[in-house]
Amino acid sequence: MTFLVLAALACSGAASPGLQDQTPAAAGAAVAEPLFERRDLVVDGAPVLTRCGSPDKDYILEVNGGGVVLGDFDGDGSIDIVVVSGSTIAAAEAGEAGDAPRLFLNDGTGSFRAAPEAFAMAPGRWGMGGAAGDVDNDGDLDLVVTQWGPTRLFLNQGGQGFVESTTSGFSGSRWGASAAFLDYDRDGALDLVVVNYLAFRRDEIESRTTGACKWKGLPVMCGPEGLTAVHDQLYRGRGDGTFEDVSVAAGFRPEAAGFGLGVTTLDYDLDGDTDVYVTNDSTPNHLWENQGDGTFVEVGFRRGVDLDANGKEQAGMGIACGDVTGDGVPDLFVTNFSGEANAFYASRASKSGAAPRFSDRTHAVGLGGPSLPLLGWGTGMIDADLDGDLDLFVMNGHVYPQADAPGTDTSYAQPDQLFRNAGDGRFEVEPLALGADLVSRAAAAADLDGDGDLDIVGTQVEGAVQLFFNRTAPGRWISFDVEAEGGNRDGIGARVELVVGERVLVAEIRTSGGYQAAVPARAHFGLGASERVERVRIVMPDGRIAEVEAPPVGRHTTVVVPAREESR
Repeated sequence: MTFLVLAALACSGAASPGLQDQTPAAAGAAVAEPLFERRDLVVDGAPVLTRCGSPDKDYILEVNGGGVVLGDFDGDGSIDIVVVSGSTIAAAEAGEAGDAPRLFLNDGTGSFRAAPEAFAMAPGRWGMGGAAGDVDNDGDLDLVVTQWGPTRLFLNQGGQGFVESTTSGFSGSRWGASAAFLDYDRDGALDLVVVNYLAFRRDEIESRTTGACKWKGLPVMCGPEGLTAVHDQLYRGRGDGTFEDVSVAAGFRPEAAGFGLGVTTLDYDLDGDTDVYVTNDSTPNHLWENQGDGTFVEVGFRRGVDLDANGKEQAGMGIACGDVTGDGVPDLFVTNFSGEANAFYASRASKSGAAPRFSDRTHAVGLGGPSLPLLGWGTGMIDADLDGDLDLFVMNGHVYPQADAPGTDTSYAQPDQLFRNAGDGRFEVEPLALGADLVSRAAAAADLDGDGDLDIVGTQVEGAVQLFFNRTAPGRWISFDVEAEGGNRDGIGARVELVVGERVLVAEIRTSGGYQAAVPARAHFGLGASERVERVRIVMPDGRIAEVEAPPVGRHTTVVVPAREESR
């Protein structure tokens, strides 16, 4: 790892960095087909399992599965895994706790062990997903867990353990699905979006066994149609590990709530503040445009990312975000229900300086047909093969076990997919890995084994957590994270621009993983045939700019950005 200590710049112009080099990670295996090798996450000789209700899925609460949060929780430089698991209807009704969130520590090679007892977390009601961020700006990574029940906050004690906060300020007891950290008001303290699904009360909802709800003539669990959607929440962070619900004051409250499942942060209009995109199940998706004054306006319809190209609502699940089209503006990809194509919303930068619009280019780029029989969940835009452009992975699995019945034209377990960017504006589909089909759910990508390419962690609706190890390395790559002095230490929301020959590659530092998942606050780039990076430019959410000339290729670099002179 390389550390670059940079002065903040009021305008462009490179600082003179101080370099502290460390030995780069060893190269991994050569590229092979398929690109990823799948194996169970095994700890102490046994696979790590999740659960989510009954095998027959009598109620909608039993189908969304658990989540995964990736980050360096013990401060040793390697990426650890938090697994969030659920419960059963019977246990919940009896007042019994569900599964506890669990932290597994990485030894730096992609092998994991159970974290020490000091990191143990008490069981919750029914876990869903989570988010990671330094909420109290003390230099370590804290954890939020969403659940059917109150949102929970675990404060990291210097990389030595967790303490659950009893004064977080998270309000109410809802069905929280996904969460995302951001600094929407650019005050240096992390804020939090929690996306809520629906109001679940078993005594008010028909069971699958009554036959009240049908899918292709088969009795299935009921919902979300006919059930009550619940508004999402925006929490403003105070910087000390406590939050206040500002959803109404900030305008983060549509007239009609959606069935929220996925969330990501992005600066879609390139105005320097962080916007929020939310996918909703069977209701229009929401794009929340940050007004820069502490408020948001919902612009999904105006920007073309609420419905599909035919103006139809879809059952949005996961989100991937990145600059696929190369215009410097992030594009969006949304996974949807079986029989609905996943949606690729390509950005269209405005020459007049107006906010960009998006167009549904799903079928034009080859992403439509291969997704129609499948039901997508976790997803991500990564340069899987390190060739310099962004690829897509999609985790698939149906909600109805009854999908295995004859005549449904689909199945319960389904193949996970990798869509490789062909470099000509189209994607080519291939299996993500060899092995039996899975009933997959959440997923997040990071370099688990330190070889420079990105691996994937995925959950199933129940069963063993899966590790997908990338076999691309060795290849040319570079990655960055930010250590910002003076608030928002991890630079969440920063824009990283890489000048490589005549190309400018762009990424935003975010930890939101799209669907019940979180990724490390890190910008990773594949470089293809390029052997040199001319310059990296980092634009912080608070306006500070830092530049580095010719950063080292094949290394992970931490860019330390000092506080402004007036704040020292």
